[in-house]
Amino acid sequence: MSQAEKLPPHDPSGLVLRTVEMHAGGEPLRVVPPWGGLAPLATPGLSLLERRRLLLTSPELDAARRLLMHEPRGHRDMYGALLVPSELPEADVGAIFVHNQGASAMCGHAVLCLARFVLDYGLRRGAPSPAAPSGEASVTIHCPCGPVAAFASWDGRRSGTRARFHSVPAFAAATDVSIDVPGYGKVVVDVGYGGAFYAFLSADQLGLDVSSSKIQDLVDAASAVTEAVKAQFKVHHPLIEDVAFIYGTILTDGKDEFSEEPTSNICVFADAQESKCGDHNAVIVEVAGESFYTGTSTFTFEEEDPLKYGFFLKFTRPCVQGCRQTIQFVSKMV
Repeated sequence: MSQAEKLPPHDPSGLVLRTVEMHAGGEPLRVVPPWGGLAPLATPGLSLLERRRLLLTSPELDAARRLLMHEPRGHRDMYGALLVPSELPEADVGAIFVHNQGASAMCGHAVLCLARFVLDYGLRRGAPSPAAPSGEASVTIHCPCGPVAAFASWDGRRSGTRARFHSVPAFAAATDVSIDVPGYGKVVVDVGYGGAFYAFLSADQLGLDVSSSKIQDLVDAASAVTEAVKAQFKVHHPLIEDVAFIYGTILTDGKDEFSEEPTSNICVFADAQESKCGDHNAVIVEVAGESFYTGTSTFTFEEEDPLKYGFFLKFTRPCVQGCRQTIQFVSKMV
C-alpha cells in the first residue's frame, strides 16, 4: 500500500466510509456508492422503503449518517445520497437521501448529480449507447417517492455537466389552509407535493420580502411555518405513506399568476403533462441544471474521539434585545 493510500490511525472494527463529492448549483452532495462501506443497507431482499426505515432505526447506520453529515466532516447544510439496490426491474440504482436531521423522500439537486454518477461509475443496468444520437443517456433512479427518470449529456465515454429529470407526479394536497404561526399570527398556506410535501405562502404574509429581507429573518419565519403546519395539518399521500410528512416551507414573492416574468422564492429546509396520483390531478415536471464533481473522500474515526459521530454548531438569536449572538454547541454522540 502506498503512503497516499494508507489510512490514518482509526478504530479497526469501526466504519471506513468512502464517498464521491459533488455539487449542483453550489448545493453539496456526498455520494456513498454501493462499495462505500454501508453494507447493512445492501441486505438482500429489502425494498427501498424498508432500507430507509432501517437507516432511521438502526443505531449503527444513524451513527454513520451523523458522521457524514455533521461537523467536523460535514456541516449544517450537507446533503447525502446513499446508493442501494432497488427492487424495481426498471431502476438502475436506489437512492436514500440524508441530511443533518434524518432522511428525505426526494432531492432535485441530488438527482441532477446522480444522473451523471450512475453513468460515469457504470451503475446503469444496461450500458448506455457509445454515443447517443440525442447527446444524452437516460438512467432511472429509484427514490423513496418513486422511480425518477433522469438524463445526462453523454459522449460515449463520460458524462457532461448538463442533466435533467422528470419528477414523480406532483399535486396540490390542499389550498388556502389557515395556520396559526406563533410570533407571526394567522397565515394562509398551500400544501404541495413533488416528491416531498412543502408548505407554500407569500413572504409578505409574514411581513417579509424574499428579495430584500435578511436571510436569517426568512429562515426563521419559514422554519416557524414548517413547525406550525406539522402541528396543525395532517398530510397524506395516496400511494406512499412513508413520505407523508411536511419537509419544509417555500416562501414566494407573491407573483402566483403564470407569466413570462421571472419570480423569486426561497426554499427552507416547466413543461408538464396531465397525470394522476390517487384522486389528485397531478403534473410531471421537468427540471434541468448542471452538476459537478469536486473530489473523493475516505472517512474514519478513532474510538477515543468524544465527537466521533459529529456535532452541530449553529447561531441562534438572543431572546433579549441587543445585537449579540449566542452560540449553541450541540454534541451528537452515541
